[in-house]
Amino acid sequence: MKNNDVSTSDFNSELKMKSFKVYQVDSNASGHRYSRKDFYKISLTSGEYIFHYADRSFKTDGPILFFANPRIPYSCEIVTPTIDGYACLFTEDFLKLSARSESLLQSPLFKTGGTPILNLSKEQQESISTIFQKMIADQDSSYAFKDELIRNYINLIIHEALKMHPSENPPKHSNAAERITSVFLELLERQFPIESTERPLELKTAQDFAKILSVHTNYLNSSVKEVTGKPTTAHIAERIISEAKALLQHTDWNIAEIAYALGFEYPTYFNNFFKKKTGYIPKSVRAANL
Repeated sequence: MKNNDVSTSDFNSELKMKSFKVYQVDSNASGHRYSRKDFYKISLTSGEYIFHYADRSFKTDGPILFFANPRIPYSCEIVTPTIDGYACLFTEDFLKLSARSESLLQSPLFKTGGTPILNLSKEQQESISTIFQKMIADQDSSYAFKDELIRNYINLIIHEALKMHPSENPPKHSNAAERITSVFLELLERQFPIESTERPLELKTAQDFAKILSVHTNYLNSSVKEVTGKPTTAHIAERIISEAKALLQHTDWNIAEIAYALGFEYPTYFNNFFKKKTGYIPKSVRAANL
């Protein structure tokens, strides 16, 4: 099989020009090492893998669809020597040209704690493969409206995936509490991933978020608790812990750098916070992944 896999620099070059890239996965490709990219990814592959997605791991064997969110760190270990499939990379701006597409990016397929990996039947694999093949053909064509066509293909794949999980419906914001909670969760998620120690986390407390949202802290707290069943501080702490684990597992930053990047003035504060929430110290997470 021709090697159609490309380097990260090639991806970035393509995305700067077109905001999307579709390609065939090479059977000799190595695992995708962790990298904080500014694009979404949908891949259709067969074979045996171990996916590390944020602080969770998934072992797969057979045809799967994988949905990667640029805000959620991931890596992939290829267990079997022979693999095949397709992948599509696209920026958020490329797809979010309508409220409908924006809602798809908020689906369980792309959200933290959602369902990033779907096992496919043979028939489902063949159906999705056909869509990817059309995407590749149209990507290389001179058709004037191929961007719109590619965008429709991506939306179609997402819809096909969502149909496999009919119980997981997009949230409906029927009242003020649900709306403010939705915006809070979006603001929280948009701070991640932390890409540089020079740009530390800015919104760290319920008061920080309430100020941005122009509401009283008590109102924000009661709304979030009413809608999600958990207080605002719990959501913030859980997301910081999730990011801390990702940084410990997938970067070479030292503990002090990670602490600063996550908004802690001193490493000791970070160590105490991490141990209180997880039961172990940050250094033990890193040691376990060496």
